[in-house]
Amino acid sequence: MNEMTLDLKGLKCPMPILHSKKALAKLESGTLLTVLATDAGAPDDFVAFCQHTGHELLSSTAQDGVFTLVIRRK
Repeated sequence: MNEMTLDLKGLKCPMPILHSKKALAKLESGTLLTVLATDAGAPDDFVAFCQHTGHELLSSTAQDGVFTLVIRRK
């Protein structure tokens, strides 16, 4: 598996981070995780999460209230 997507729309902080952390733990190094979230704090939360854990935040975009965050597992 080289890629995984989590649809976490509608969840409030800290749930998107917690679900992502669990998913990343199951993935191999280098795998991409795409997270779809609507929590306004998600972009900043994922920047901090990746800085803290060593995963790489490749992109963070927003469209129509949905944030798409792409993370590469360390």
